[in-house]
Amino acid sequence: MNTRSESRAKPGQDRSPFNFSGGSVIAAVAAGAALALAGNFGRKLAVQGLSASKGDWSESLAAEHTAVEKLFDAMLATDDGDKYKRALLLTQLSHALDKHAYAEEHVIYPKLRETGDESFAEHLENDHGAVKEFLYRLSKMSSEDPAWRETVGAFRNVVLLHAEEEEKQIFPALRAKLSDDDNARLTKDVNKAGFWAA
Repeated sequence: MNTRSESRAKPGQDRSPFNFSGGSVIAAVAAGAALALAGNFGRKLAVQGLSASKGDWSESLAAEHTAVEKLFDAMLATDDGDKYKRALLLTQLSHALDKHAYAEEHVIYPKLRETGDESFAEHLENDHGAVKEFLYRLSKMSSEDPAWRETVGAFRNVVLLHAEEEEKQIFPALRAKLSDDDNARLTKDVNKAGFWAA
């Protein structure tokens, strides 16, 4: 009769699919992590690349305003039964607005304060607070709710008024106060912030 110790396989003979050498596990984990990082880096480049390709910081942010307007239009073009499409579009809108707000709040609004336009910065940050409230309300509201479309429409109006004020008044005034070198630095900073937030 074999004892328990006699029935065990000798070292190196265990053919269990769960027996991995330490090196192969570490290599597999490292390869998986490298693929994940490369994929995330590629996604960030793709998302920010579109904005960065538009030119200077104000043109880049204006292009993001246009992209957000198209998402709103797509949301308003859905039918009440398009539950999953509405959810997907709301997620896309939320990501686009978060990325955009990050660049403005961490680069543009501090620059406004630095150049003496604290009141503009405060006003625009208050607008961003309203945007966050709308996103929260829509995230809690059923997309089949009869008030959904009306809420999206009101949200769209708030965002477009904010964007128009930035593009027609605030951004041109800020650009005019800055040297070419300062505007070039601001463009790099906006692109960097957009990349990390993407």
